[in-house]
Amino acid sequence: MSSQGQGKRHVVKRGKGGFWGFVRAVFIAGLIVFFIGPVVMVAIYRFLPPPVTFLMVQRTIEGRGFERKWVPLEEISPNLVRAVIAAEDARFCEHYGFDVEAIQKAMVANEAGKKLRGGSTISQQTAKNVFLWPGRDWVRKGLETWFTALIEVGWGKRRIMEVYLNSIEWGPGVYGAEAAARKNFKVPARSLTVAQSARLAAILPSPLKWKAAKPGPYVQKRSGRITRNARAVRREGLTACVL
Repeated sequence: MSSQGQGKRHVVKRGKGGFWGFVRAVFIAGLIVFFIGPVVMVAIYRFLPPPVTFLMVQRTIEGRGFERKWVPLEEISPNLVRAVIAAEDARFCEHYGFDVEAIQKAMVANEAGKKLRGGSTISQQTAKNVFLWPGRDWVRKGLETWFTALIEVGWGKRRIMEVYLNSIEWGPGVYGAEAAARKNFKVPARSLTVAQSARLAAILPSPLKWKAAKPGPYVQKRSGRITRNARAVRREGLTACVL
């Protein structure tokens, strides 16, 4: 065989090696971004408070300010824990991150053309708020599912609730229970009453629009319903995994 033919074979082999090398690099990068990276982040935040979230950065750029003070779960009133469970996720202590029953009900309501409902649990909201960017694209939703499973296994319910209550948005530039309690009621989070806790839980779906300190008729009605549901939550022991 001529030396020219051998040279052509050598070029082909190098070309194939370059392609599969690229595929391997993409695979490894994807593995790090979508699997190893999340595991490492969840492990770190099991012990350290998450510093800021994508939403906090976005709101700050929008000029809404930034108020937040991390406090341990022991310094947050049990009234608020019961209120947010009653308002957002009554089966928080029973599910493993995903409330299948709530998701099915939401799908039925949405398909029937009724008011759009969500099926997100507190665990899913925590995963979204802490680790991901705002949005509804499929990549973010897939990562939300992965992070939710990881924090359920790696953190447990108490840590999930602690991170949730310290990271959730409670008004323009207001994040976490401590900042929300002081901003709205001039008290620390550990001193929140049943009524105050219900008001804070009531504005979670729309914290930039609704006010806990000066609630309108709808928020008043919603907070009254949350107060009643919180009594049932306490009576039925639905906060046993947290309190």
